[in-house]
This record gives sequence, structure tokens and C-alpha cells, in this order.
Amino acid sequence: MELSTATLLLLALALTSLAWLLAGAQRGRSGGRRLPPGPRPLPLLGNLLQLDTKHMIQSLTALAARYGPVFMVHLGSQPIVVLCGYRTVKEALVDQAEVFAGRGDLPVVYRFTQGNGIAFSNGDKWRVLRRFAMQTLRGFGMGKRSLEAPIQEEARCLVGELNGTQAAPFDPTFLLGCAVSNVICSVVFGERFEYTDHGFLAFLGVMNQNFLLLSSVWGQLYNLFPGLLRWLPGPHNRIFANFEQLRRFVAKQVERHRLALDPNFPQDFIDCFLLRMEQEKQDPQSHFHMETLVMTTHNLFFAGTESTSTTLRYGLLILMKYPEIQAKVHEEIDRVIGQDRRPSVEDRSCMPYTDAVIHEIQRFSDIIPLGIPHAVTCDTVFQGYLLPKGTNVMPVLGTVLKDPTQFRNPGAFDPSHFLDERGGFQRHDAFMAFSAGKRICLGEALARMELFLFFTTLLQRFVFKPLCHPEQIDLTPQVSGLGNLPPPYKCCAVPR
Repeated sequence: MELSTATLLLLALALTSLAWLLAGAQRGRSGGRRLPPGPRPLPLLGNLLQLDTKHMIQSLTALAARYGPVFMVHLGSQPIVVLCGYRTVKEALVDQAEVFAGRGDLPVVYRFTQGNGIAFSNGDKWRVLRRFAMQTLRGFGMGKRSLEAPIQEEARCLVGELNGTQAAPFDPTFLLGCAVSNVICSVVFGERFEYTDHGFLAFLGVMNQNFLLLSSVWGQLYNLFPGLLRWLPGPHNRIFANFEQLRRFVAKQVERHRLALDPNFPQDFIDCFLLRMEQEKQDPQSHFHMETLVMTTHNLFFAGTESTSTTLRYGLLILMKYPEIQAKVHEEIDRVIGQDRRPSVEDRSCMPYTDAVIHEIQRFSDIIPLGIPHAVTCDTVFQGYLLPKGTNVMPVLGTVLKDPTQFRNPGAFDPSHFLDERGGFQRHDAFMAFSAGKRICLGEALARMELFLFFTTLLQRFVFKPLCHPEQIDLTPQVSGLGNLPPPYKCCAVPR
């Protein structure tokens, strides 16, 4: 008897479902060790029905309450082990740093990077590129006092731009983005851009849009079903058009550097990379080639601009909601720095309240809540569960920064989380805003310096006021996915 096409399709689906269920029954044991528990996935959909893509953190936290701090979910057909809470994430990323040092799959980004660059490479390529980047960036002042002067100068330029608003309402997004991006520009490109440069503004606009799209439902859906969404129309396609625009901008800068390169006097990161490319051009195993340079430069820009500028933007919104906290920062600035000199990194040790506020802004805003996926580099047993080599791991940093066992009032904005009983600044091991372990943010030292100098310079000169009553300000993220982005707003920078 000949079967109809519909019948064959139904039969195939039934067999697929049966195979999936049998695999699920077997996945609980492997070599005498259990894989982590988790909700049973559906064929093709995985655990999509148990996950709210608009509120992923809440979904994962609910699953952790049911299955424990180590559990497995299927994002589409991709299994991933989720780690929640400070103790579990620390045990993985810090105590077993080498084992969890791999970079996991993130299809929406891999389609662009193809495993090139620092952030999304693995193995020897990652180790070589990271070591080179750290040494080179340190040579140009990353994390050192020598980079303080360029940040101070950029902060001065930003103050000039804010003075130009004449206390009228404005959107701080581009001004903050320009200031922060110019700092990384000075290290990578060897120059800064004017805030009116149309090419520079377009570059920042594309980066802002991509961070929003990557964090949106569409960005998350692409990671769930890359094979399907690759061929479907939708806002997710804008991500890849933007990536290509960013690549062309960076490639143009690289070509300009190549033509003007003086081998005896490298001026910036790109020059140093080009020289290394020349040195290793005969080595077929070299990781230094043009595509890696473009992707590495893009990684540095994206990480060095978006996270810090978004933190500043979220921070100003938080301080407007809590004007009494803003007033206490103003008081400490006036007492320690005054109005006649510009803030310095040395001032931080004398300003515990301001330092605590900045740390609490980072903790509360939780800019990268899900972290970037990791992968285990070898078969390992973790908290009694077997994790085979290559297993994708998601350390949910948001559950660390808001772990109730580590912070008294994790859901509230409370600078006392970082103050001791005498009002001194108190470091906290659970502060993982820059992640932790081998994959900790390469630019942590720079970001810490920028946040302190930009915040103190701005609050030395201005009172930031909202266009509504402070109690009406909603701090709920505009989108929450790869990143937590603050809701769009305008404010007034009133000179003090």
C-alpha cells in the first residue's frame, strides 16, 4: 500500500520524537555519571516553552529553584548547562578556570566572526591573541596611569558638550558613546574623533542598534534556531547588515594604517598587529592575518564602548531616580576634589561612597546578565555531574550579582552593599560585573578607570534632573537578553 506524503511526514515526526525521548531517557547516565537534570526537551523546540525569551533571567532562575544551581536546558536542539548563583559560578570560572575557559556557541555572533578575534576564538588561537592583546594594550597604557590623561581630556570634552545643551532636555546616548569610544579609539586607532564626525556617529549608531538587536527577542530566537532564521525575513537580518557595516569601517581604518605604517614607530594596536602579521607571514600556522585583525579590533571596540557607555547611561538614570544618593556623591566630590581641579584616579581611595555607588550601579544594572557562553575544554565532573568535553556552559552572571546569599537586598539599589560598618569601601567577591576566570573582560582595568573619571567629572559639574518626578522613573530594562539596556530617556544637565 502506498503511503501519502502527509502520512510519511507524520511517521517521520513520530519516529523523531520517539528517538528524542529515548535519548532523553538515556542522557541521565553516562559512564556511571549523571548529566545535569533539567526539563524534558521537545523535538526541534527544545525547552522553548519553558523559557520566556523576553525575561530569560527570570525563566532560568525559576528552573534553578526546581532543579538546582546546575541544570541543563535545550536552546532549540542545542543542549547547554546553566550555572546559577555565586558559589556555583565561582567554582566553575575561578576554581576550575582552565576547564571552563572554552568559548561556547553563540550562533548570532559566530555567523559574523567565524571564530576569529579574541572574544569568540578558542584553543591556541585564543591564547595567542589574548596574550598579544594584553601585552600590546598595556604598552599603550591600558590599566595604567598613563591612560588617565586621555580619559580626563575626553571627560573635559564631554563636559563642554553638555554645557552646550544649556540645561535643556537631551538624550545622553550618543554623547556618552562618543566619549567612551574615543578612549578606545586613542589606543586602537591612535586618534580620537570629533562628536560631529558623521562617519564616527554612524559607526556608534550601528553599534548601539546591534547591541539592542542582539539583546532582543529576535537575537535570542536566532540563537535558538539559526538554521531556520538564516533564511527567514525579520529584524534579525539587520544584525548581520550592521556587522558588515562595522567590518567595513574597521577595515578602512586598518588599510589607512597599513599605508602609513612606520615599522620603527608603531603608534597603536593596529600598527603592532600589522607588524606581527609581517613577521609571521611565512608561517602557515600563524593566527595573525587580516581577518583576525579586523575581528579583534571590532571585539575591542564593541566591548570597550557598549558596556561602559551603557553603564554610564543606566547610572545617570538611577541617580536621577534617587536624588538623595546623587546629592551625597556631590557632597563627597566637593569635599575631596572641589571645583577647581579635575578628578584623578588617586581620588578614588578617598571617596568610598562614590566608589560604592559606581559598583552598585554595575551590580544593579547587570549589563551582561547571561554572560557569554563558555565550553568545557575536557571531560569533567562538576558538582557530581558529568560534563563531556565541548559542553556549552552558561554562567548566569545576573544570578551572581543578585544572589540573596551574598547581598542583603539584591533587588534594590543600595550602595551599602559595598560599604563596611565605618563607611569605608568594601570589596565583594560576588562582584562579577566583568565575569571571572580566564575569560574575564580584557578591558576591566580600563573600564574601572573610565567609570570613575567620567562619573566624578560629570557630577562635579552638573546636577542631572529627569523630566518627570523621580518616583515615576522606571528602571526596568528596555530589553533583557544578551544585554540589559536601560529604557530610552532624556534628562537635563544643570550646571552646579
